[in-house]
Amino acid sequence: MRVTATSTVMRARAIAGTYVVTLAWDFQPGQDGKREGLMGFAVERTELKGGQIVERYWMRSIKRFRDKDRGLLPGTPVSTADHPIQSFQWADYTAQANCHYRYRIVPVYGLVKNLTLDEDSAVLMEVATEIEFLLKPDAPNDAARHDVYFNRGVIGSQAFARRFKNANPKDASPKSEEMVWLSRGLYEALQAFIGLAEDERFALRAALYEFHYQPVANAFAKAVEAGADVKIVYDGESSYKHDNELTIANAGLDQMGAVKPRTVSEGIRHNKFIVLLQDETPIAVWTGSTNISEGGIFGHSNVGHIVWDKTIAEAYFHYWERLEANLTPTKLREPNRTASPLPVGRPMPNSTTPVFSARDEKDSSATLQWYADRMAEATQIVCFTVAFNIDKVFQEVLNRDNDVLRYVVKDDDLGDGETITRDRDVLFAAGGYLGSGALVNFLEERGNPLNRNDYIHDKFMLVDPLGDDPLVVTGSANFSQPSQRTNDENMLVIRGDTRVADIYFGEFMRIFDHHYSRYLVKKLTETGRHDPEAGYLKEKPSDWVPTHFNPASYKSKRRRYFLGA
Repeated sequence: MRVTATSTVMRARAIAGTYVVTLAWDFQPGQDGKREGLMGFAVERTELKGGQIVERYWMRSIKRFRDKDRGLLPGTPVSTADHPIQSFQWADYTAQANCHYRYRIVPVYGLVKNLTLDEDSAVLMEVATEIEFLLKPDAPNDAARHDVYFNRGVIGSQAFARRFKNANPKDASPKSEEMVWLSRGLYEALQAFIGLAEDERFALRAALYEFHYQPVANAFAKAVEAGADVKIVYDGESSYKHDNELTIANAGLDQMGAVKPRTVSEGIRHNKFIVLLQDETPIAVWTGSTNISEGGIFGHSNVGHIVWDKTIAEAYFHYWERLEANLTPTKLREPNRTASPLPVGRPMPNSTTPVFSARDEKDSSATLQWYADRMAEATQIVCFTVAFNIDKVFQEVLNRDNDVLRYVVKDDDLGDGETITRDRDVLFAAGGYLGSGALVNFLEERGNPLNRNDYIHDKFMLVDPLGDDPLVVTGSANFSQPSQRTNDENMLVIRGDTRVADIYFGEFMRIFDHHYSRYLVKKLTETGRHDPEAGYLKEKPSDWVPTHFNPASYKSKRRRYFLGA
């Protein structure tokens, strides 16, 4: 949901997803004088229910002035009315689903210990977060409905350190407080989707790579016991084979005749999708990047994505049938291309297009090039998640000199031969956490004990997500050559759905901003230039305001693009 608002002095925009509300603001044209003496902005949030105020308070942040409120413990959130936000963009990561919020953004002036809130210049806007659906629609939809669930994916964070004292969550119950916090609805939605197969009217068809989280396997078994027809093809070839089969046996799925190993050895059997059928008709598909593992659901960053659309679900069902036949990549390529052809240029407006792999010939990069061409069409913003390597077709686009803001977040640092930051409008972050003493005002964080691939496991790309015609690409494929040539993979290309784009955009910026600051600390430390006291607010407006209005700075473009100006 997107909302804009104005006052005589300011203008603002809110982009609401399910658990994130991104806020952007600026002064009205002709109000340049308001920059003088500007110390930042305070943000007040009011929650409303039935027109009545539930709560109202100044939102809090960790970044503060060094010499104000001395004695606070590191990592203590402070009021933005006392320690204002020194930016023209911020996000509320504490929002909840299906809530009505009122945000008031107030310019702050004065001195560090004598601040004045310019209430007369404030701008106010109201926005509703998206409903978190856990049940199928009561009636057929004219268009596909997408339900999107992101886990938190940030064990190494101030919030986890403060709330759980950096506890090790490995092997904890999925109902434990820390696991519920890490899941943030992803596990619950997955369980609820499987649970929709409640009797003999329903069937499930799943294709899974890592299938070794016992509570989910037990949920499939429960569906079988309820009378549903459940069939699962799983990776029976890689190093996950043993754990997969042990989990299957513990759930009794092998004795129920519900599983079949996929034993093709070329490529990897990398899908993570489940088709729901009712009365033998496919009605929905669960897909995304989330492996059925403890680390996939609770550890590194992942998304589960449900599409309620019979045409899309049927396409996935027939893809599952090809996988169930244990076909090799050579035999899959042509039927997959036929079943999910790439459009010529951009997809049709307001459409959802599945893309199944294996599809490209061994010497072809046709599908990656098609994705790169879509990236190149952006006019303002690109958001790109990469778990492993950045292919050369994307490097070529990212290295072009233009005014498009291109955000890239990767699980680890750039590798040999990966060059993407020749243009200053390309912003790169690698996964990380703050170690002991990294920033004096911040708590020490912990690493991720649940995964080898520690931080970023999402595979999605957003092209102009804040425009009227956004493009979202999401699924299981790592935007790599093997993902198109030899692997079992699936992707969705969603054009024109601003609701989906808003959810993905908020979550992307949450993930990117989290890791960007940690990445900068790491890189500066490696070169001996890091200042442990760098995490404080600036005490003079001249130290932070000008860069937001310098046309050559990405912060100036961000101020305009996020606002929609």
